[in-house]
Amino acid sequence: MRHLECYPKGNNVAYIRSNVHVLARDVDLNGFVAASHLPLNFRRNMGINLGDVVPDFKAETSHGDIQWHSYIDGSWAILFSHPGDFTPVCTTELGQVGKLQKEFSERGIKLAALSCNDTESHKAWIKDIEAYTPGSKVNYPIISDPKREIAVLYGMLDPDEIDMAGIPLTARAVFIIGPDKKLKLSILYPATTGRNFNEVLRVIDSLQLTAKYSVATPVNWQNGDKVMVTPNLSDDQAHQKFSKGFEKKDVPSGKGYIRLTPQPNVT
Repeated sequence: MRHLECYPKGNNVAYIRSNVHVLARDVDLNGFVAASHLPLNFRRNMGINLGDVVPDFKAETSHGDIQWHSYIDGSWAILFSHPGDFTPVCTTELGQVGKLQKEFSERGIKLAALSCNDTESHKAWIKDIEAYTPGSKVNYPIISDPKREIAVLYGMLDPDEIDMAGIPLTARAVFIIGPDKKLKLSILYPATTGRNFNEVLRVIDSLQLTAKYSVATPVNWQNGDKVMVTPNLSDDQAHQKFSKGFEKKDVPSGKGYIRLTPQPNVT
């Protein structure tokens, strides 16, 4: 869990830098408060930014205990969250990911889902997921987060989706994490909108390609299409780097910034 430093204020409350109040009993002996004890309006603003090392955590899953950083272990990884077990949209999403596991595996991706239910619930739900989506096998772990501790840590809570106890559910978040454990891409959907995991595969192809070569992928790019030379390379540098050359597009401004080249890792 993420811990933020607190200071005693009296009257059984404490404050965190910007006068965020919490009960004194939630502050430990070292003056820290767990993120899960913060006021909801403060927790909503927590999260991680692109380029941050993602927070580590230990949790139960449908496949046993997991230590997140150890699980990543130098691979690309995806953490995707869900509002709850035995819900219709989530069932379709996990089934589709199960059907696409070969595609993710070919890209060296380790998968993990997260839902705010316990492990026994996950295990029972998997039967429904696989039955609904023929050909799907949920061979990836579903993380249990009934106390919302990981959801708070990653800024996943959706204030508009509340469970029967009045507690916010997790949104449909996607975190793509590099082998360096840094966040490379995040996408956040509301609970009412299912994700397109073919688009997730497309952005993985882009992230892995652009991490290795000095290129960027244009709008609607698909694996194998032409890519763009990044602006930080001069024409001379681009000629040296790209043996297949590049095409410079004419634009009214006369600035030669649109340079297309064949995808470098395609023969």
